[in-house]
Amino acid sequence: MAISQVQNRSRGPSQEYLLLDYLQRLGRNLEGRMAVHIHLSRLRPQNRQDHHIRIAAATFEGMVNNYEGQIFVLSNSDLFFICKDAAIEDIDAAIMKVRYLFSEDPLSQGDEEEDLARFCTWYNVESQFDELLDIVKSMHRERERKARLAVASEKGAQLNKGSRKALDPEQLGKLENFLRRADLSNLMRRQAVCAITPGSQAPQPVFRELYISIADLQQSVLPEFDLASNLWLFQHLTQTLDSRMLSMLVRNDDSSIASSFSINLNVGTILSPPFLNFDSSLKAIARGTVVIELQKIDIFGDMGAYMFARDFMRERGYRICLDGLNHLTLQFIDRERLGLDLLKLIWTPDMADDLSGSRTSELKEHIDRCGRARIILARCDSDEAVRFGQSLGITMYQGRYIDKLLTSEGRVG
Repeated sequence: MAISQVQNRSRGPSQEYLLLDYLQRLGRNLEGRMAVHIHLSRLRPQNRQDHHIRIAAATFEGMVNNYEGQIFVLSNSDLFFICKDAAIEDIDAAIMKVRYLFSEDPLSQGDEEEDLARFCTWYNVESQFDELLDIVKSMHRERERKARLAVASEKGAQLNKGSRKALDPEQLGKLENFLRRADLSNLMRRQAVCAITPGSQAPQPVFRELYISIADLQQSVLPEFDLASNLWLFQHLTQTLDSRMLSMLVRNDDSSIASSFSINLNVGTILSPPFLNFDSSLKAIARGTVVIELQKIDIFGDMGAYMFARDFMRERGYRICLDGLNHLTLQFIDRERLGLDLLKLIWTPDMADDLSGSRTSELKEHIDRCGRARIILARCDSDEAVRFGQSLGITMYQGRYIDKLLTSEGRVG
């Protein structure tokens, strides 16, 4: 008897559970059964809305009825289709229809074998049953884990809803007094900026960004307050954190961060005694490997102060990086006139959403004008970011995906 249903993903047992139950109930009745796992979770978020997934699942309805089929819509939007005695050509035709539905998404582009493998995975249920059962059990365990986390997170959100207060001057004063005495070394984070050349995915560390995690600071010291709720108080707080970071670096005995690192500072900090103390602690040869990162608001908020600080930094041998640019603001930056050595461009997936190609072409012109070798593509969370950056001639990258590449190679970022 044909089974024709797409389960509601928000009620009752999860689809992962139903898929596992279905496989286990097949028992030894495996002959002629094929399974296809379609990885729609790899689509961009805007292309995997519920209505998109429903339409994709409906593509298999005819095969569900004709070949004792079952279609499962998993919690991450993947489709899992199992059928009996269906012609490979028929299954392939349904898959191609689904692929065509998402033809504008990078996941559906390319005709090489690896491009097709990214989109879906085939299984001969009879010969690969044990392997398939293990995979589905793993998917079910992961779904249960995420469900438990979601419940815990919802409870936490309900407890905290409306309870996090805006930071006020009194609390800021108390926090700054605490920061002057506290050991913040456990809040210091580091993330590598790496060069990745075309044809090689092996990242080569260029320098490491050192920073104090604001999120961890807030959670550990003032969980009931939103540290970023007041822009001006937050700016004042970052100046205190600048001083503490510089103080830690002066006392630092970690040879791995004695050179080739970057720190994000306010312009005001660069003109202060803590920076002069930090500067005098560095060996002259090390200064040429240190990058000072500045924010747009700090540079353009007081251009005179920036230019004074810039000239001092350049005379001492530091390199200067403007952080926080996106594909819309890069066009307004004249890197050479501002005396900047590097620019940090923030990656977002919508940068590659350009069917006509005109916007990408303009971005490439601005990157060429600023100097390809001077651009760092930051917040790269996927290989798509690196592929897009390489199409623009960018060679330096930073982000969680780069961290994973370094970890997989057993290298320290």
